[in-house]
Amino acid sequence: MPGRQELPSTVARSSEKAQRTWIKAHDSAVESYGEGERAHRTAFSALKHSFEKIGDHWEAKEEKGPSDPQAERGTPEGTETAGGVDANASKEHLYDVATRLEIEGRSRMTKDELVDAIGKANDRATARARS
Repeated sequence: MPGRQELPSTVARSSEKAQRTWIKAHDSAVESYGEGERAHRTAFSALKHSFEKIGDHWEAKEEKGPSDPQAERGTPEGTETAGGVDANASKEHLYDVATRLEIEGRSRMTKDELVDAIGKANDRATARARS
């Protein structure tokens, strides 16, 4: 299984189901497109449908579905994704995630600001976990 050797650290710190989801999508994409960036994007796209990044790992979403406007389109058009944050979740859910990540000022943030702040907190947690 090439996906097992390519497993990103954030996915490796996640549940077995998240790992299986990423590996299965990656290996299928490798068969279709070959190894490389496209296979990784495909695997992350599949992962984001059922999981969201919280801190340095991925957790199952309450409801499956696209995580941001880019995922809803399904084709890469040069726009940025929310980086694993479930931007389509309710503001209440995003606030709860921000609380878990101890993001200061979260009670005054808009939904878009919460998405950005969670993304930054996730990046910091991932960097700490890698060092």
